Amino acid sequence: MEITKDIHLLDGTKGSYVYLILGDEPVLIDTCLPGRTQTILDAMKRLGLQPTDLAHILLTHYDVDHIGNAHALREASGAKLWASQEDQPYIMGKQNPPGIRRILQTIYRVDAPQIDETYQPSQTIAGIEVIPTPGHTLGHVSFRFHDILFSGDLVKSRRGKLQPQPAIATWDKAALTRSLSAVGRFSFTWVCPAHGEPVKRGNLWEALA
Repeated sequence: MEITKDIHLLDGTKGSYVYLILGDEPVLIDTCLPGRTQTILDAMKRLGLQPTDLAHILLTHYDVDHIGNAHALREASGAKLWASQEDQPYIMGKQNPPGIRRILQTIYRVDAPQIDETYQPSQTIAGIEVIPTPGHTLGHVSFRFHDILFSGDLVKSRRGKLQPQPAIATWDKAALTRSLSAVGRFSFTWVCPAHGEPVKRGNLWEALA
């Protein structure tokens, strides 16, 4: 599904959407639930990309439905895998996640990937702006590319509206509130969440407050 020119939601990733940016360098945002590696590679192929064309894989955070195919995709493509420093120990399996996430980790077995690079303050990667948005996890990040916000699990969409993630899936509610407020000051037209369909911003972000 093409959202705008060079921005694609990859077919077969419903449940935790993966986005492909065909900018200066091809970039994947997140990697979906475990077991979707070939689905993602097939979707890329339909868009004219071979695995080795991929330059970067950007992870928004450490949940299993976002890192599920990171190891396999990194191996298949040779792409550089990025994550936040705070979430890196959980992604690489060096530390167990807290709460319900620990249970999910036992249900969904994930091959722990090697992180190549961690995000730095005010960084851009292939023209994509990295925005720290802690709250859902300690090291959650969102991304902005031109007029599109890739929000990860900062928000979800439902019936054309935006909602924050529920409290049970929130590491720090106060931090999440601050992140929502901070992101609202950025300019963007589209919101592309991991859960729910992409929506035009309109006044939806202001309605989150």
